[in-house]
Parts: sequence; structure tokens; C-alpha cells
Amino acid sequence: MRLGVTFLCMFLLLVSCGEKVIEPPEGLISKDKMTSILYDLAILNSTKGTNPTILKQHNIKLMPFIFEKYKIDSLQFAESDLYYASIPLEYQTIYEAVEARLENEVKLLEEEKKHKADSTKKASQLRRDSLNTIKLPTNDSLPKK
Repeated sequence: MRLGVTFLCMFLLLVSCGEKVIEPPEGLISKDKMTSILYDLAILNSTKGTNPTILKQHNIKLMPFIFEKYKIDSLQFAESDLYYASIPLEYQTIYEAVEARLENEVKLLEEEKKHKADSTKKASQLRRDSLNTIKLPTNDSLPKK
């Protein structure tokens, strides 16, 4: 009897894992678009946390900005997010793509910062070198006593 119940539980578990928990919503946002939306949300949320005055100066409210930019509404976003969350592997690939984009952006910013620092250092060195090579005229034009 216990063995039969165990097999029944195992069978139900396997069958239930194969079913979709949620059907795709009517206006499902594509994975690529969802990745872009979540990327922009990550950028805007970090801006809100580090320098909220920028958002205030430009009168940017996070979600209305996203909805307008991607031409979606809150229901479409919520349903799509819920759908992708119901498929953990899909959701994970979306978030891994967002993370990869963020890491790439950080890498590009660090390279640009290093390039600017190197350029500034090189310009300062050239200025010092040029000042060292300039010969000041002697005061021969003054009458001698």
C-alpha cells in the first residue's frame, strides 16, 4: 500500500512538472523586449538610489517612463512578468541576459574612465615637457648701468 502511494505521488509530480502553470497572456512581451525593459529598470533603479535628483530634474517617473518607451501598459507588463516567472528557466535566461548587459556596460565605462585618465596624464606630461623646453629671453633690452 505504501509503495503504491509513493508511486502515485511520483507519477503526479512528474506529470504536473510537464504542464504549463500559466498560459501565455494575449499581449505577451517577447523575451528580448522583456530583457531590455528589465535592463532599463535596473539602470533607472540604480539612478534612483544613487542620484535621484537627475530623475527629478528630468521629471522621470520609473514605470510610466518604461511603459511609454516600450509602448506597453502595466497589465501587459505584469502578466508577461508573471508568465516568465512561472517558467524558471526562461526567467533565468532573461535575468542572465540583463546581468550580462549590465556587466558589459560597467566594463565599457571602466575602459572609458581609464582612457580618459591616461589621456589626461599624457596631456599633463606634454604640457610639462613643453614648458621645460621653452627658453625665456634674457633681459638684454634693458639699459646697462
